Amino acid sequence: MPKEPDKIELSEQELREIAGYAADCARRVLVIFEQSVPADSRPRDAIEAAYAFAGGGRRTGALRQCGFAAFKAAGEAASPAAVEAARAASHAAGAAYLHPLASAHQVKHILGAAAHAARAEELAAGEDQSVAAATLEWARQHAPTAVIAVLGRLPAAPPGGGRVGEFIRSLDAALRA
Repeated sequence: MPKEPDKIELSEQELREIAGYAADCARRVLVIFEQSVPADSRPRDAIEAAYAFAGGGRRTGALRQCGFAAFKAAGEAASPAAVEAARAASHAAGAAYLHPLASAHQVKHILGAAAHAARAEELAAGEDQSVAAATLEWARQHAPTAVIAVLGRLPAAPPGGGRVGEFIRSLDAALRA
């Protein structure tokens, strides 16, 4: 029987900083989604909800629903870059619901918006890997103290996840260095 992960300390202030960071990462690629699907506000709504929480708002069912709605928007987008941009927005709203568990899976919740944003930028630039590298470097440089502190309480990012998983592991390693 697998052992349950240990619990970690996770303050509301850390959650707010992580959500704000995730929203910053997702906002960078929102235009990619909106150029593809201009009438769909779900990713924008998710990012705005994440900012509202980061700014002192409550974690509500509406915030969670915004994240799910952005995820659904990703499933409906035709452009692969728009799909990744909407996924980044979904991760931004979901960052407020990080679990206080010492599980490698939680790293994906912290860095998912940044990784999906990097993939959206890479796809929008015709698979130009230097664009993704620049986006990940921006994410590394703009990570608040809370992101680094919480990552330090978690195991390293898990394997798998394709290109986005590579980005998560790369950013995780850079932030821990």
